[in-house]
Amino acid sequence: MRIDVTEDLLEELRSVVGDRVTASATIRDHHSHGESYHTPAPPDLVTFPHTTEEISAIVRACAVRDVPIVPFGAGTSLEGQVLALRGGVSVDLSQMNKILRVSIDDMDATVQAGVTHRQLAVHLKNTGLTFSVDPGADATIGGMTATGASGTTAVRYGTMRENVRGLTVVLPDGSIITTGGRARKSSAGYDLTRLFVASEGTLGVISEITVRLQPLPEAVAAAVCGFPTIDAAVKTVIATIQLGVPVARIELLDEVQMDAINKYAKLTYEARPTLFFEFHGHSDRDVREHAETVQGLAGENNGSDFSWVTRPEDRARLWRARHDAYFATLALRPGAKAWSTDACVPISRLADCIVESKRDLDESTLTGTLVGHVGDGNFHMLYLVNPDSPEEMAEAQRLNERLVTRAIDMGGTCSGEHGVGIGKMKYLPREHGAAIETMRAIKHALDPKGLMNPGKIL
Repeated sequence: MRIDVTEDLLEELRSVVGDRVTASATIRDHHSHGESYHTPAPPDLVTFPHTTEEISAIVRACAVRDVPIVPFGAGTSLEGQVLALRGGVSVDLSQMNKILRVSIDDMDATVQAGVTHRQLAVHLKNTGLTFSVDPGADATIGGMTATGASGTTAVRYGTMRENVRGLTVVLPDGSIITTGGRARKSSAGYDLTRLFVASEGTLGVISEITVRLQPLPEAVAAAVCGFPTIDAAVKTVIATIQLGVPVARIELLDEVQMDAINKYAKLTYEARPTLFFEFHGHSDRDVREHAETVQGLAGENNGSDFSWVTRPEDRARLWRARHDAYFATLALRPGAKAWSTDACVPISRLADCIVESKRDLDESTLTGTLVGHVGDGNFHMLYLVNPDSPEEMAEAQRLNERLVTRAIDMGGTCSGEHGVGIGKMKYLPREHGAAIETMRAIKHALDPKGLMNPGKIL
């Protein structure tokens, strides 16, 4: 049910943010969707705050009128997190893009929620530090925090949960709290920081984030290797992790994806399951030893054509295949859209989960590819669909459901990094069981009116 937004609310919001509130149909449409297959749902108003205090005033004005609030970052979410299902006010944080503090000694930074991943990376140039979580898209740090994002380097440096030290959050009644801090550890009280990480705007609006930074590696090597089967590739991944090789990235592309990349980028890789590695170390000797160790493990699993490089231009060329994966998949069927799945399982079950999911796709009427951050058991299937075809959308939904339930039954999760939104919501009871009621209790305690991003997660 949508809530009517009254003229007096619009006037009050104008008193807070001036002309940074709008009912423009074009802007509302932009805020009606992310980068996913879900049906758009526009808000009634869009606001562009510049400070935590402005967010607080916006939320208070909405709360007394029972008007929903939907936080919005860069709009790159993949499970419908930014859809305004009940209308209300979209709080667009993109203009809150100040980097408030960087401490080289403490290796941390505090940023406003609208700072993007790329913006922070540019700001950190020449500091010797980097922010390690890279979701691929130029998402905002606030959005990455809200969805619990990760990416290709999570196998070594962790996800947003491990890299967020503290938050400033506006609660559903408009009050402001800070969580966590800059200390490297604390045993004082409940861990509210991680409560809000991956809460997807359902518990409050995240306005500022303190993140952990990492030193830039002194030496980097990248490698690629093909395998006769998915199982052989995954066995190499498991052996690499169990041996403790400090690998920074391990990416798996299936044979269909490799064939698509060859056609798209005019490359000459063999169309077979392929692993891409990146090694970080303190010296060229370190990364050489890591690469040679993995080369030996790959050889034991019938991997071949193992090649590794250290020069930046050579690494960029080698990684080009992985970076082109999404657009290469789209080129397999011009005009189609990609329905991107996301699941994560214990790596001991990874080969089984992937093989069974690929078998489902082979027996389907749809075309698709597989890519995965397999060092931590996370992978994606990209199903190519015509969004105007109910039959194809239903088939993609069927494949997605089989994949997700299979992952949960194997001890995994319905989402390793995309989040829940509306797309994965129905799978949470299967994954969490009775713990869902505890989640509901937390939601009700903080947001008794259910105004914060309603209809998501629970």
